[in-house]
Amino acid sequence: MATYTLPELPYDYSALAPVISPEIIELHHDKHHAAYVKGANDTLEQLAEARDKDAWGSINGLEKNLAFHLSGHILHSIYWHNMTGDGGGEPLEKDGVGELADAIAESFGSFAKFKAQLTKAAATTQGSGWGVLAYEPVSGRLIVEQVYDHQGNVGQGSVPVLVFDAWEHAFYLQYKNQKVDFIEAMWQVVNWQDVAKRYASAKERANNLLLAP
Repeated sequence: MATYTLPELPYDYSALAPVISPEIIELHHDKHHAAYVKGANDTLEQLAEARDKDAWGSINGLEKNLAFHLSGHILHSIYWHNMTGDGGGEPLEKDGVGELADAIAESFGSFAKFKAQLTKAAATTQGSGWGVLAYEPVSGRLIVEQVYDHQGNVGQGSVPVLVFDAWEHAFYLQYKNQKVDFIEAMWQVVNWQDVAKRYASAKERANNLLLAP
């Protein structure tokens, strides 16, 4: 039985148009995200076989594959819910996301400075990767991370709350090679309600992380 399953989209393929076309959403979810789910499950089976046979010649590749596919699955699962056709703007207290707004201002100085940092982080990823807003439990603050592929260059223990997919498959059919234009357009569909819920949940779970004295 498969351990990981492809989640359903929380909206139809056209819900994020014109920022992201229906064709991209369909291919991105049904093909690319599905491939990460399959890859994670296949790798788990291969690791089980290695344990049964006590055959560890390919352990390095298998562990790397598991991290790659599992992280791709997790980040995409967050990505779909981070967006809505009714989103955009910035988080405001009047919209019930004041705690998130305050945390952004405290961690980055202002929303404008945060937006500039995340935009640059996502748009300048070398090759394939993500721009990520994450809750860092040791300091209790929000940080921006530039994630290579799906799993590299992250602070251990940090929890993603807002993710911008900067892989070419996320935008190329519509934006061609203009990654910067795609990242700028992404701000029009950010679901701040979802981001705020993820931030609150990450804060609640922070004490579960074993920290050095």
